[in-house]
Amino acid sequence: AHKRNHLLPSSLVLLVLLVACTMGCIQSIACKPRIRRENIVVYEVSASIDQCPTIIEENSPIVLRYKTPYFRASAGVVMPPVPRNETWVVGWIQACTQMEFYNTYGDIGMSSWELPELREGRVKAISDSDGVSYPWYGNTTETVTLTGPTSKPSRLTVSMNDNFYPSVTWAVPISNSNTPMLTHITRDQSFITWLVAMNSITKERIVLQTVRWRMRVDIAVDPDMPLGSRASLVGRPYQEQPHILNYQEPIPPNALGRPNANDAQVLMWRPRRGAPLVVIPPK
Repeated sequence: AHKRNHLLPSSLVLLVLLVACTMGCIQSIACKPRIRRENIVVYEVSASIDQCPTIIEENSPIVLRYKTPYFRASAGVVMPPVPRNETWVVGWIQACTQMEFYNTYGDIGMSSWELPELREGRVKAISDSDGVSYPWYGNTTETVTLTGPTSKPSRLTVSMNDNFYPSVTWAVPISNSNTPMLTHITRDQSFITWLVAMNSITKERIVLQTVRWRMRVDIAVDPDMPLGSRASLVGRPYQEQPHILNYQEPIPPNALGRPNANDAQVLMWRPRRGAPLVVIPPK
């Protein structure tokens, strides 16, 4: 009996299965279409950092500001028809995986923005969401929501951008003095950015693309010079371009929820001599 089954042409087997499934679908939801990775088309993925140097602003007698170039990511996605009672969101999720951010004040000490859980290796990544749209990076151009039933495939585009634009005090942050003492700023931060399709109800996530990128800043400061001519960019003027990976990295749990990096970061004062102090605690 088993041998005879093997003699059926494969096309006939396929047809029988198709008819059986179609018939079955009328009576049950066993054949309910499921959204799977192989049914989603991702095209025109781009990730870049603007080819311009970091801009230093010396307008304020209180703080130096610097503005890095923008990281930009964009993708076109074709989603299959979404079944009834399902809602899918396609968009970008970003997490910080490493951060060094030191502001040196001569031989007095340095202030340091730190993510304690990341620094101590307790987590692999911290969410870089806007603080409202968890787990998404944002909720304007960054995501598109599809509510079923949709009868045909949906073509959509999602994009995001990110840069640094912080302020660093000229004077030692824990002193009452306004005397400029800042001599150096070093920043080196790494991120993973995922393109994801997520079922809003079941929270099932399908990772469609993974991008790794890094932003570095190196600024030398002469605090004895007049305001407007103290700081200069040192090191490489342009950023290394992001890497669009040809495999997908899993999303660590801490990349998906609170706290985000902005709320988790702590400003420490680390003197050359004496114990470190918390200047700004986490939110």
